[in-house]
Amino acid sequence: MKTRHFAILLAALTSIGVNAAEPVDYVSTLVGTQSKHSLSTGNTYPAIAMPWGMNFWMPQTGKMGDGWAYTYDADKIRGLKQTHQPSPWINDYGQFAILPTTRTVFDEEQRASWFSHKAEDARPYYYKVYLADYDITAEMAPTERAVVMRFTYPATDEARIVVDAFDNGSQVRIVDDHHIVGYTTKNSGGVPANFRNYFVVESDKPFAYTSVVTDGKIETGKREANARHAGAIVGFKTLRGEQVTLRVASSFISEEQAFSNLREVKGMAFEAVTMQGRQRWNEILGAVEVSDPDTDHLRTFYSCLYRSVLFPRSFYELDGQGKPIHYSPHTGEVCPGYYYTDTGFWDTFRSLFPLLNLLYPRINEQIQEGLVNCYKESGFLPEWASPGHRGCMVGNNSASVVADAYLKLSTLSPTLAHYDIETLWQAVVHGANAVHPQVSSTGRLGYEYYNKLGYVPYNVGINENVARTLEYAYDDWCIYQLGLALGKKKKELRPFMERAMNYKNVFDPETRLMRGRNEDGTFQSPFSPLKWGDAFTEGNAWHYTWSVFHDPEGLIRLMGGTDTFVQMLDSVFSVPPLFDESYYGGVIHEIREMQIMNMGNYAHGNQPIQHMIYLYNYAAHPWKAQYWIREVMDRLYSAHPDGYCGDEDNGQTSAWYVFSALGFYPVCPGSGEYVLGTPYFDRVTLHLPHGRQLTINAHDNSHDNRYIGKMVLNGTTYDRNYLTHSTILQGGTIDYQMQAQPNLQRGIAAESAPYSFSKTLKKQK
Repeated sequence: MKTRHFAILLAALTSIGVNAAEPVDYVSTLVGTQSKHSLSTGNTYPAIAMPWGMNFWMPQTGKMGDGWAYTYDADKIRGLKQTHQPSPWINDYGQFAILPTTRTVFDEEQRASWFSHKAEDARPYYYKVYLADYDITAEMAPTERAVVMRFTYPATDEARIVVDAFDNGSQVRIVDDHHIVGYTTKNSGGVPANFRNYFVVESDKPFAYTSVVTDGKIETGKREANARHAGAIVGFKTLRGEQVTLRVASSFISEEQAFSNLREVKGMAFEAVTMQGRQRWNEILGAVEVSDPDTDHLRTFYSCLYRSVLFPRSFYELDGQGKPIHYSPHTGEVCPGYYYTDTGFWDTFRSLFPLLNLLYPRINEQIQEGLVNCYKESGFLPEWASPGHRGCMVGNNSASVVADAYLKLSTLSPTLAHYDIETLWQAVVHGANAVHPQVSSTGRLGYEYYNKLGYVPYNVGINENVARTLEYAYDDWCIYQLGLALGKKKKELRPFMERAMNYKNVFDPETRLMRGRNEDGTFQSPFSPLKWGDAFTEGNAWHYTWSVFHDPEGLIRLMGGTDTFVQMLDSVFSVPPLFDESYYGGVIHEIREMQIMNMGNYAHGNQPIQHMIYLYNYAAHPWKAQYWIREVMDRLYSAHPDGYCGDEDNGQTSAWYVFSALGFYPVCPGSGEYVLGTPYFDRVTLHLPHGRQLTINAHDNSHDNRYIGKMVLNGTTYDRNYLTHSTILQGGTIDYQMQAQPNLQRGIAAESAPYSFSKTLKKQK
């Protein structure tokens, strides 16, 4: 079956002039699309886009405004939609749709056409689908801010193109026989009052029929609609097989800027745009070169890498001199400089941003410049942005994103980190001691209690208080590390150094778990370690207890030593998938996804526990990490429409797979270390910045041979359970000898354990 699928793939590539498989050819954009509100297998959509592109395109199967805008089990397509949606839970903004038809129809139910996945070709840089009700083949190929569409019509006197600017306030104007312009305001929050997404549609065939749509009423011959829900229908006669090409661009700045963005595809044939996009994707995905006899493994890996380089999206445009400018989602003004958005740091600080720092540092340099602009324009760094501040999740993890980037970009590469780090320093310090007046998830809700008591109390009306405490403590450590690198004075840094240990204040020695603590110092009672939410965020005590990224050794001591620590880690998998959903009043999809995976209480489908397996390396049991990492990769990931075990979440769950397949993972961003797991592929080559490369060979690798018998780094036997960022960037070769039985002697020495803050404090004392 694998051979047959690969042959079909190669045949399809040959049809557009490509003769050999390259990284992008292994990508399936449909992974994770077989999702629904009650059970996520990714909650993704096929993003037809450039890496970090401003505009994504997608086939729309869901109703206008439905966050599940494309689902694999759907039968009909309602439009080819421009989307900026980072998650169905956050929903969309800047959205409109185009659909070719052979009837004069606008209503989304009436115009929807049956389609089949057997007549669908969905790649990152190209999409094609057969619209059966109209006998039309629709294709599209994107650039960063534009797209070229090509429609192949039957013989008809009523060839039509529907432009739907959606409701919530929109405008459409047919300006001449080749151009339609307009704007859409439909959004789900995070925008100021003057928000508009301006668009321009250019047809290579002149319009013989024109009409506009005003709140559902088709008005033939009219050329402008300004309404709650505006649209346009244009058309012409076509011969069978006749192709009509549209060039479409948009701008958050102005109609004039939309025309300027259209220059990205000016004069370019559809095939040229397609091949340009293909080249760009191969350039980005080619940063990791993988060799493996199992094609399905390659498809899963590159599909995950594809998801890892979509978000955060660029939200900037280029002025007449080619300099970046952006519409501020905070002030509503046009401002100079870069801006990136559509990401939730609660998810992505863990491995997505470390992946950018490792493989795509110049992109993250631009992202950091955008964070400077965000702080200047809004007074806060984002925690969840889409496109402005959104009320979602907990933590102050912008501190991690800022610190990890600067520590890696500046100290290891003198040509990077050319951004205003002093402003970002002010931003992280401010965010640690304030909360946004309108968006309580931005800054630190409960910071007054946290700074005074050393924890956010359980009984003061602030939900998810233990989760906040644990993440604030890690974030304080990040601020402390950044301050050290910037040469800040000890007096300024001392509060952050001390508060980095606040995780201890919510540890209950009786249960050996993190537990809510009241303002008077007593622990919450009654207490169920299986209760989701309440003191925690989308998880329970079994999941969140491990959120001491910066000091696992300190957590080991709290639990009574390595033996108890390992037993507690083991118990996550041995405790049945029982749960208490009473806080939510029903079973949320994250709970269901844990329950059905047959891995005990391990909930990989959500972020809080995704680093937990790697903690065995801190307790002289690295082989247990090797076992469970392989189990997760083999059982919970695939390149099929149900290929994830929960929300993909803007690249985080994908980046976990990418790192884990390489054989290491950033448990503690900001530490400069990656904790070892087990290599998944026979051979991997990382093409690193500055032309260096690291080759990772796993000799005798197989499904059964998942354990590291021996590790050799650049010719020298290596016994540590971690690699440093600087070691990886130097390049070279890592050779693993894989075996079927654990090596109980490797990686057990005290010095083999990765970074813990307690070690640093010991040395300082």
